[in-house]
Amino acid sequence: MSTTSASPAPLTDQPLRGLALIIGATMLFALNDTTNKLLVTEYNVPLVTAIRYITHTLLMLALVAPFRGRQMVKTTRTGLVLVRGACLAVASLLMGFALQRMPVPETTAIVYIIPVLVILLSGPILHEKVGSAAWLAAALGFGGVMLIARPGGGLDPLGVAFALGNVVVSVAYNMLSRVLARTERTITMLFYTALIGAIAFGILLPWTLYGVAPTQLQIVLFLSLGVSAWLGHYLFTQSYRYAPAAILAPMNYLHLGWATLLGWLVFGHAPDSIALIGIALVACGGVVSATMARRRSPRAKEEVAAAPEGSV
Repeated sequence: MSTTSASPAPLTDQPLRGLALIIGATMLFALNDTTNKLLVTEYNVPLVTAIRYITHTLLMLALVAPFRGRQMVKTTRTGLVLVRGACLAVASLLMGFALQRMPVPETTAIVYIIPVLVILLSGPILHEKVGSAAWLAAALGFGGVMLIARPGGGLDPLGVAFALGNVVVSVAYNMLSRVLARTERTITMLFYTALIGAIAFGILLPWTLYGVAPTQLQIVLFLSLGVSAWLGHYLFTQSYRYAPAAILAPMNYLHLGWATLLGWLVFGHAPDSIALIGIALVACGGVVSATMARRRSPRAKEEVAAAPEGSV
């Protein structure tokens, strides 16, 4: 549904708030990945993905629609909103196939090429200033990724291909999040993201609804996929209203730190000394990013406030 009357959602220059939101989002994403890994070992990936998106959509219809129903469906740039939702649906499917074939840390490490690419592209595409501190934060985070997961040794080639496919569509999703934050409400983007995935994977249910009957614990895990995805993507989308992509991108590396911790707690994969050094590097990247946020000049705030709607 497209309408020019939808109220724009202006960006504000509150980078620390954006950083706090994306920290919470990365924790929920790691929890979602770990739960996904547990389920795809016994059930097919399209089924697990379908239940995630259907649960996500039903939660929004039950909890959000009664209060913000009209706001939830009104869009200004409908085409881009739908493309963004499709990107996430494809990324979720590819991530499921990758997790089915590789451990969580290694899979997450490969897809964390994404923040580096977002930083690289945010200048020419989003016209955002990319400073040396952002590159330093990205380099620290990426170095930490390599030390934690050390991909490239004995990984399933098809799993790597799926993870790299996830990288391509996830970069598009990240960039569109910042572009659409200028004109679309968070709740609108969240709803269409869920709806597109629910429809796409729901259509496939007659062919994917097979396997052993889930236990009570597995039912809870299935439902938790939708909850963690809903909350995670709400925080993620909201974060782009308060900070540029170049500042937020390095903080995405915290996803791997959470994934490593959960992998240790759930699967018994305790990080070794090299991985601990990598976690420290990821944390350093976060500190650099936060410091850069604090030192942004008043002029940057004026530029954000004066940015014309739809200029990107």
